[in-house]
Amino acid sequence: MFDDREDAARQLSHALRHLRGSRPLVLAIPRGAVPMARIIADALDGDLDVVLVRKLGAPGNPELAIGAVDEAGTVHVGRHAATLGVGSDYLAAQARQQLDVIRERRHAYCAGRPPLNPNGRTVVVVDDGLATGATMHAALLAVRAQQPARLICALPVAAADSLRREVRGIADDVVCLSTPADFYAVGQFYRDFPTVTDDEVIATLRAGGATEPTDTP
Repeated sequence: MFDDREDAARQLSHALRHLRGSRPLVLAIPRGAVPMARIIADALDGDLDVVLVRKLGAPGNPELAIGAVDEAGTVHVGRHAATLGVGSDYLAAQARQQLDVIRERRHAYCAGRPPLNPNGRTVVVVDDGLATGATMHAALLAVRAQQPARLICALPVAAADSLRREVRGIADDVVCLSTPADFYAVGQFYRDFPTVTDDEVIATLRAGGATEPTDTP
């Protein structure tokens, strides 16, 4: 049980302390992971940005992820989508809708600034927890396509089956503090788990002053 996202982020920072000195790029999955990633990036002397992916919700149950779409428009469909009778038309419509949200968020969060480039860098992708794993799966694949030197998935808590099925094999390393047997929802493992707003995300990213690193003589 974590007190809140700040507590979880500080524990993750400790587990990732070996990365300090490598100036890692810490990418948060909005919105909940953004304040966490700020703490981690500061602790590791790294750079902060977001990786924008959106889950595709099941018919009649939008909170149940059946897949995800990334910023490039690539759709990743979960293995369980077929068992729910989800057709291609539904997935395409969901993907279009969520891609619109991604584009709106990129504009709002980054004010026209392009994403920081993961190529050749140590990249840490952070979320506040993993249930089905669809969103993290899509995020890792999106970053992997940009050829980071090393790709790390960092989570406070995850469903063990989803972690094994959706994450391991994509990330070079997985840092997960807890994989409890009785996993129902991410929020059950936090004493305080408020919704993170878009305004909080914008303020956090702008306060960080995320820019491309420059070489110093």
